[in-house]
Amino acid sequence: MVHNGIEYADMQLIAEAYDLLRAVAGYSPAQIADVFRTWNTGRLDSYLIEITAEVLAHTDAATGKPFVDIVRDRAEQKGTGRWTVQIALDLGVPVSGIAEAVFARSLSGHADLREAAQDLPGPAPKPLDGAAAAAFADRVEQALYASKIVSYTQGFHQIRAGSEAYGWGIGLGSVAAVWRAGCIIRAAFLDRIRAAYDSRPDLVSLLSDKEFEQEIGAAQDDWRAVVAEAVRQGVPTPGFAAALAYYDGLRADRLPAALTQGQRDFFGAHTYRRTDREGSFHTLWGGDRSEIEAG
Repeated sequence: MVHNGIEYADMQLIAEAYDLLRAVAGYSPAQIADVFRTWNTGRLDSYLIEITAEVLAHTDAATGKPFVDIVRDRAEQKGTGRWTVQIALDLGVPVSGIAEAVFARSLSGHADLREAAQDLPGPAPKPLDGAAAAAFADRVEQALYASKIVSYTQGFHQIRAGSEAYGWGIGLGSVAAVWRAGCIIRAAFLDRIRAAYDSRPDLVSLLSDKEFEQEIGAAQDDWRAVVAEAVRQGVPTPGFAAALAYYDGLRADRLPAALTQGQRDFFGAHTYRRTDREGSFHTLWGGDRSEIEAG
């Protein structure tokens, strides 16, 4: 199930990379196929990148148009992505990248909503050209790779949480090895994930692995630039943006969740914990606003 959830995220990220290369870099599907073939010779080497190049290079026999242009832009799903997100909610595990991939497919299928929104104001993409387009394509590769690391981080976190909750004793390195042997998300990348977990079975997050930490650190400026450019040009990138928000959420010294706890305590007396001493507390918001210990 989680394999398929990661697959949803992986496919969404690849689709966003394609959309950016077409709308912002101004590349044709055939040109983008060549870009993906190049990427497939490096760290993004994977089955999904390989077949993406094949799909983008294919020409429709009936019309002579790029195959991708004669297919309706409504992605279907059979449920495993939804199940992944539903179970993640039960386990309290943030799989925001996978969730956004599921929602992106759902959004694509709501033709009535999309048709009603066709006249909403917003920027029209203005394609780059020449060296600027090539430089942007390189940044998209960085964003795709960094977001991919986050997707796998979230998926393996969910497997670890499920294993701990139900006493399954799953070895995450073994999971990566099985997936590498043959599945939709099989990729050279999985060898490094297996090695990371084999060397440190107690690894809390892939982002805590030194190699992945260094790579995502090197990619983050381009990653941020791609998300910013997508927003500026009105190209939807929910996968890239969610992955970046997750990354920034993890590394933040303080999150606004403190305010959320204050709000919850105000309207529902749900209590909060302090930074300076143990215990749960409640402020008498409707009274003199003194604080009491809640047990």
